[in-house]
Amino acid sequence: MADAVLRAEIAKAGLDQRVIVDSAGTGDWHLGERMHRSASSQLNRNGYDGDTHRARQFDRSWLAERDLVLAMDASNLRDLRALAGADEERRIRLFGEVGDLRGAEVPDPYYGGDAEFAGVLAMLETGMANLVARLKALPDLPG
Repeated sequence: MADAVLRAEIAKAGLDQRVIVDSAGTGDWHLGERMHRSASSQLNRNGYDGDTHRARQFDRSWLAERDLVLAMDASNLRDLRALAGADEERRIRLFGEVGDLRGAEVPDPYYGGDAEFAGVLAMLETGMANLVARLKALPDLPG
């Protein structure tokens, strides 16, 4: 869900030619599969497109190619930082900090119902809007 919301916010801000969004998990669960049906439904009901999303696993080699890697929760943050070298670790951040959500972790609604998916979507919308505002303010954003 996060990548669909971020892509939409970036496009709305006119940054889609300057910012590349990628999505992957830290585990190998569901590799190649579409997102959870409830996540896709929640996105579609709210005007987002998550149809092209497929589950992938984060690869350590990607760290050198990314300016910022966002973890949704402390467990993913720990897993990503374990992959990183000292010079790469500073680019791995908790989304709740970067998105000005007071450091909150984004809960995994996988086993929840519509209310949990709606709550996560609302959290992502707020955080992604905050993140994109910060990106727009960068004087040295490539492009």
